[in-house]
Amino acid sequence: MVDAAAQQIATNLQRLIAQSGFTLAHVVEITGVDERTLRGILAGKQKTQARTLHKLSVGLGCNVDEFFQDPSLLAYRSFDRATNPLVDEVFASHPELFHGWTQTDFDELCSRFGTGGALTFEGAKAAAEQLNHNHELLRKAQVVLETHEADLLAELIELLYKRVSL
Repeated sequence: MVDAAAQQIATNLQRLIAQSGFTLAHVVEITGVDERTLRGILAGKQKTQARTLHKLSVGLGCNVDEFFQDPSLLAYRSFDRATNPLVDEVFASHPELFHGWTQTDFDELCSRFGTGGALTFEGAKAAAEQLNHNHELLRKAQVVLETHEADLLAELIELLYKRVSL
């Protein structure tokens, strides 16, 4: 009997390899996972160790969470990309805006809409800049939360949250 988790990982790994356009030999090379193990994972016939998933995610440039996605729920990604085709143009002309982005970040950008529908080139660029700004604010908040000022930040956030959620 095939384990459902192993099959889900296999399906997602197949999807990630296909999206990247890599051959099996190239995946072996960039991940350091031996071919026999990789074939076993792709067949869905073996449990995958966390260390192996980490190697695969680093080599394929994705988050480990990508291996645990419900494949039936991934159709929205292609729909959102199709409705916002200018995101790819912004990515091509301003790659510096997307340094360190995850698939989730791209999904969030592609799912946004501008006035009247899809994002314009400038709208997609502005949305990417806003997402980067938000990520930087969250990074700074995480740093502050590790200091003696954590209580003050928590109080400020609670106060602001009450103001906007009324």
